[in-house]
Amino acid sequence: MELIGNGELQANLLASLQRAASGLFWGVTAGLALALAAGLTRIGDALLDGLVQIKRAIPNLALIPLAIIWFGIGEEMKIIIITLGVLVPIYINTHAALRGIDRRYVELAESLSFSRGRFLRRIVLPGSLPGFFVGLRLGITHAWTALVVVETVNATSGIGFMMTQARIYGQTEIVLVGLVLYGVLGLASDSAVRFLERRALSWRQVLQA
Repeated sequence: MELIGNGELQANLLASLQRAASGLFWGVTAGLALALAAGLTRIGDALLDGLVQIKRAIPNLALIPLAIIWFGIGEEMKIIIITLGVLVPIYINTHAALRGIDRRYVELAESLSFSRGRFLRRIVLPGSLPGFFVGLRLGITHAWTALVVVETVNATSGIGFMMTQARIYGQTEIVLVGLVLYGVLGLASDSAVRFLERRALSWRQVLQA
């Protein structure tokens, strides 16, 4: 295929992967930090949960005009929109998992005088991981959805840019290639997360057995 021969497909694919990875990294980092702050402290919950719930009610793509005004139409805007799309499901599901930790485990940790670090490792981490992985799977889906849109906003590279150029010139086959790529990337990333989830939560399978 000509796209592969001239390196255009590889270059655009790499650009899309870099944007998605950056947005995913910052979204996961921010979502986890907010979830821990809100899930482990009453003050954090009072200050943060309402704000994230407001963001949850606003469609992520509706923020694009505001992001353009504040950050321009460069890479920052694109990564911020992807980050916001990832942040919310990470926060919502991790926060819910933290709030749902069995109170008996917390009381047991207190009776055994667990240090803060040991409490986080033995109680908080195992209790929050199931919710985190649910949020991560949803967050990755939101990341690809946001990527499709932001790459049509003054992008000079990426799968979305390639598809936009193909649409202008009536190159249907390239548009189809882009759609297939998005589908494959989405499926591959979801499969990777499910694999990590099975490895990280293998202890649950032992308990259920």
